[in-house]
Amino acid sequence: MERDKSQSISKRKAVVPGPAEHPLQYNYTFWYSRRTPGRPTSSQSYEQNIKQIGTFASVEQFWRFYSHMVRPGDLTGHSDFHLFKEGIKPMWEDDANKNGGKWIIRLRKGLASRCWENLILAMLGEQFMVGEEICGAVVSVRFQEDIISIWNKTASDQATTARIRDTLRRVLNLPPNTIMEYKTHTDSIKAWEEFHGLVNSSGR
Repeated sequence: MERDKSQSISKRKAVVPGPAEHPLQYNYTFWYSRRTPGRPTSSQSYEQNIKQIGTFASVEQFWRFYSHMVRPGDLTGHSDFHLFKEGIKPMWEDDANKNGGKWIIRLRKGLASRCWENLILAMLGEQFMVGEEICGAVVSVRFQEDIISIWNKTASDQATTARIRDTLRRVLNLPPNTIMEYKTHTDSIKAWEEFHGLVNSSGR
């Protein structure tokens, strides 16, 4: 009885393309997070602070969400939008992310909205051509600059990370002198722990 109930709940929750809609290769989920700068975050408080906006399975469902969302350039404070494949949390510790890393691009103010839109459209349209390697993307609004990043599963796969870098340059139309940094999530966790003087914890 209990199993039937849980199965019916999971069936009801499944997001599928509507009739005559254009299905995406994967379902994706939008997330949003905001925190007060200067306040230390633990992994637990980060997870509590991140809010799921919704999941979509088709091009049309994506536009229904996206058209109602604030553009990154209009966000204030220390805010992040995350777009990840359904079932992957935008956290370093998630099984899909733990052996991976991310390309990071720092943007001067005024570019985040255009770059974010170009990045997520390329991701949804499977333009990176790296199989199942892409986990998701993040835009981080900060006071002096904005940061966009794309996360992949396998940090040690140099051919894949190079292809992601080259595709990023193309789809974002980045100037040749744009600095792009690849960081493994393991390094991100270590740096975070050293900064906060903590061990066996992770966060942002």
